[in-house]
Amino acid sequence: MGAIGPMAISPNIAKGLPFDPLRDFAPITMSVVLSNVLVAHPSVPVNDVRSLLALARAKPGTLNYGSSGNATAGHLAGELFAGLGRVELVHVPYKGGGPAMADLLAGQIQLIFATTPSALPHIKAGKLKALGVTTLKRLPLLPDLPTIAETGLPGYDANNWYCFVAPAKTPPEIIAWLNREFLRVLADPETHAMLTAQGLDPAPTTPDELAAIIKMEIAKWAKVIKDRNIAAP
Repeated sequence: MGAIGPMAISPNIAKGLPFDPLRDFAPITMSVVLSNVLVAHPSVPVNDVRSLLALARAKPGTLNYGSSGNATAGHLAGELFAGLGRVELVHVPYKGGGPAMADLLAGQIQLIFATTPSALPHIKAGKLKALGVTTLKRLPLLPDLPTIAETGLPGYDANNWYCFVAPAKTPPEIIAWLNREFLRVLADPETHAMLTAQGLDPAPTTPDELAAIIKMEIAKWAKVIKDRNIAAP
């Protein structure tokens, strides 16, 4: 199983990576897309993305956001936000999403681009404010929450994703069989319902479509890493 980290971020930032995601793997299908939600501690005096951008522009460098570590998907989501919004946000890296979320709940940090499953219980309990969805479409679990692209940053799109790949040179007929089987499982109503209940969006593709997505994601995050001067962890 491949994911955004090793397949699209690491090739742009890790030195001596022992594999090339485009050369060494045969794409099978995308599995699921996992949207992030920009959440804020209740003490932050904003309720939407537009007001957050206005505050960040009025007080540059005073807002911070946590992540599960340097060069992770959450970190890059924040850097993409800061770059497109032309604002200064202070990145606070943690050793994992759990410690970052604990400090956000305690008010030690102000923002997190959190995965939906980790943020949803705290949003529903009123412990965190949800400001926007990081993907281009709204979440079924939070249908009234606008996307970041809708409310201040047109074109903003950052998500986690997981895919299935095989070793390079796997026979085409095996790739085709695996693709059919994975698509059958992802389309199963029970499986589909279980995934969506956790904030996961099933996103089956053909092998060629997955190859194109991986290429696009590598190029997209390469630009963010270069423009924002992000160094390897």
